[in-house]
Amino acid sequence: MAKPPSNRKKATSTASNNLKASASSVEDIFDPENPASATITVSAAEVEELSEAEERDRLHLERRVERAFFEAGKALAELRDRRLYRSTHKTFEQYCKDRFGYTRIAASYKIAAATVMDNLLTNGLQKEEIATDELQTPKMLTNGLQILPNNERQVRPLVSLEPEVQREAWQKAVEEAGGKVPSGRIVKNVVQRIMERTRVPNTYQIREVCQILAKDNPELRGKGGCWGIVNHVGEFSCTVKTWDGEYAVGLQHLKSYNYLPVECQQMQVICDRISRVYSSGLEESVQKFLEMLGKLNRAYLTALEEKLLKVLESEIRD
Repeated sequence: MAKPPSNRKKATSTASNNLKASASSVEDIFDPENPASATITVSAAEVEELSEAEERDRLHLERRVERAFFEAGKALAELRDRRLYRSTHKTFEQYCKDRFGYTRIAASYKIAAATVMDNLLTNGLQKEEIATDELQTPKMLTNGLQILPNNERQVRPLVSLEPEVQREAWQKAVEEAGGKVPSGRIVKNVVQRIMERTRVPNTYQIREVCQILAKDNPELRGKGGCWGIVNHVGEFSCTVKTWDGEYAVGLQHLKSYNYLPVECQQMQVICDRISRVYSSGLEESVQKFLEMLGKLNRAYLTALEEKLLKVLESEIRD
């Protein structure tokens, strides 16, 4: 009995023809010599439109992502200012390292970036309160004059500028980005040009003793009036060592005491002694005493101050 004719070959042939047809269609819109000319057509049925509620949710979530660095900086500032780390850590620096993996510099940059953002908001953007779950979060809207930064790298270069110059630099960066959010590189280039325009020669020297002027610089909050010893001289700033650490300070926030070399040496010894006691993590009242010594405007300790410091030094040796 003859076997019925098989349809397999025909089906295969049909599928092959369909593939050829598809390939032919692709060849019509894809030029191997110019891959960039390829066109992908997506039918309307494959694109799912968002509902009005979903569109609102998307915009709100995008704002939260953009605000992440800002909220982190604000939270760190509050943790620091209220000393909410004191139940587990002696210093804010150690707390940030253990809890978040941040160095002191990284935490300081986040706090400073949030302060810059506040400056831009206060003077260039409007705020509108909206409900988000159990919190009230400011929704930031451009007022037609500025575009909102959306990451820390865009804001970080502005930290070294005065508040009014920060706004000028940001607006210039937005213009150079064609009215869009500028990259961190664009902002950095703008800031460098501004600093070159207002450049002041750095005349400070290593081991020179200076007073820190914290006005209009949130990075130096709590350090106003403290003395520090210059241990690095940069183009626009110096790194100074104080009783509780090292800080990068712009030239406009330093004032030399004009001490003699021998007085500078005395202050170096005093600074090292205070730092050792401070790092030992003694009581808060002790830290207040050390802070007072860190704001002396003379190159020596009184007899009583010397006696008290020696008592504290004996405590950390026992």
